[in-house]
Amino acid sequence: MRIEDAVAIQEKLRDQVDAVGPGPRTVRTVAGFDVAYDTATDRVAGAVVLLAAPDWRPIGHATAAGRAAFPYVPGLLSFRELPSLLDAWAELPTGNPPDLLVCDGYGLVHPRRFGLACHLGVTLDLPTVGVAKTPFIGRYRRPGEQRGSWSPIVDGGDTVGRALRTQTGVKEVFVSVGHGIDLDTACRCILDLTPRHRLPETTRAADRLSRRALAAGRLADR
Repeated sequence: MRIEDAVAIQEKLRDQVDAVGPGPRTVRTVAGFDVAYDTATDRVAGAVVLLAAPDWRPIGHATAAGRAAFPYVPGLLSFRELPSLLDAWAELPTGNPPDLLVCDGYGLVHPRRFGLACHLGVTLDLPTVGVAKTPFIGRYRRPGEQRGSWSPIVDGGDTVGRALRTQTGVKEVFVSVGHGIDLDTACRCILDLTPRHRLPETTRAADRLSRRALAAGRLADR
């Protein structure tokens, strides 16, 4: 796929993003998504982890490994990451879908308002939130030091996300809507998913699993 084709797809699909949907009233189960890379070989491993409330214990997981079919291009990472994530998703046992999807990446915090969380949410048509470790676009003021403090991320006059303090005195994370949920509900859910650590339990679990899957792929290549 050419870069201009990927941009055109984003611009077409972004009209399908629901950024005001109420989202889930209660999150009983949540799916976390993450991708690990081997930059030397272009191998990728996607992971999906299912967690259950109230203690966010793992109840299921799946991985998928392969070669990245799209180059690293800022703003187009979903085309590099989404295939392995969807392959992993397809390996999960069928049943009731999770109430919420959380991915390590951006949603509306994106030059074309269509980051990975939007692409994933629109594709699966489920409430989706993006949580990133570092800022990408837009301007914001550092939120207060107390857990739950936040400040808006503004880009081009639009509020596209929030810098959210998930633990008192710990560096903020960057939350944005992906699909089917509003920003207030998204931040409430992320605070529920961060009872002890800066990053959501979904991200922590999916990160560990994707790294293990990537390491197993390296061994298989030898």
